[in-house]
Amino acid sequence: MSNDSREFDIVIYGATGYTGRLVAEHFVREYGSRPDAPKWAMAGRSRDKLAEVRDLIGAPADTPLVIADASDPGTLNALCHRTRVVLTTVGPYQVYGSELVAACARSGTDYADLCGEPAWMREMIDAHHEHAKASGARIAFSSGFDSIPFDLGVLMLQKEAVARFGTPVPRVRCRVRDMKGTFSGGTAASLTATMKAVAKNPRLVSLLSSPFALTPGFEGPDQPAGMIPHYEDDLGRWAAPFIMATINTKNVHRTNFLSGFPYGEDFRYDEMMLTSPGEAGKAAANAVVELLKNPFGAKPPAPGEGPTPEERENGHYDVLFVGEMPSGEKLRYAVKGRYDPGYGSTSRMLGETGMALLASDAPGGIGTPGSILGEALVERLRDHAEITFAVEE
Repeated sequence: MSNDSREFDIVIYGATGYTGRLVAEHFVREYGSRPDAPKWAMAGRSRDKLAEVRDLIGAPADTPLVIADASDPGTLNALCHRTRVVLTTVGPYQVYGSELVAACARSGTDYADLCGEPAWMREMIDAHHEHAKASGARIAFSSGFDSIPFDLGVLMLQKEAVARFGTPVPRVRCRVRDMKGTFSGGTAASLTATMKAVAKNPRLVSLLSSPFALTPGFEGPDQPAGMIPHYEDDLGRWAAPFIMATINTKNVHRTNFLSGFPYGEDFRYDEMMLTSPGEAGKAAANAVVELLKNPFGAKPPAPGEGPTPEERENGHYDVLFVGEMPSGEKLRYAVKGRYDPGYGSTSRMLGETGMALLASDAPGGIGTPGSILGEALVERLRDHAEITFAVEE
């Protein structure tokens, strides 16, 4: 079946879940009354729950509802043959996502998710990248706060570096200057599933720790670990480990790898979060190290739970990228977003990744938002997700 002749442009799979509902709300808000709106549908296990969510979010009464269940591969195959793009929030992906990736790779259906599970991602790359290339399916993992602001932030900084210096910078420091947001039950469940997988297969430890886990056949130079708090003179603040660095750095290197090394084969990159200057900042940076040992506390949120509407509305993030030339010249680039980063903003990012896939003529394969969509996605996020990308002079 031709991709262009399918019944739907986009299907949101997992629309009755916490984040899936937010993605559906984004389509109602941004495209609901536009004459050029995509043909989109909501998918999940229960038609009654889908209808309930459709009505609660104010979607049109004729919004199509599709039954699909991760435990029934036949329903996933049928779903893929009805749509050009699948956006899935059904995680943990290592538990519920493998059959859907396989179905998309076979059928030439584009796919985007919110995965931050690198061991599973590598498994899918090894199993389905060539199938996706052959069918034309563009498969984009990590299409939310992990790892779009970081992946695209580096991409845009390097574009500016080439314009200014005639060459990419070989070293980029990413520093999260400010972030206000909360975890959901889905995030906690993904981390728990990863820890269980490591317990069963200790060989995954080396994969999880390698910045080049998603670049099969390529090992770049030693990378800064980003795990030891230290004071950064040029920024005037203490730097502490950043919980999402282990997945974001892997995606940044995969974008460079798949794009033919536009950042260079000697590219070095790390991510940390900034605290305050002075002794208070040092204490805060050291406290982060302890917090990361148990980021969810004694009672992690249950699947389906997440921040309140007020918390999503009042959340924000500010991420700085500092590119460094061997000559000592530096370039600063910032990505800033409104809303809770993990959910209010992430839902918009996933939705716009789907919209960008509809317009893309990129070849098939398992890539990243940066390698598949690049600046086209940056423009959509500026226009539809209240995310800014800009040089800082």
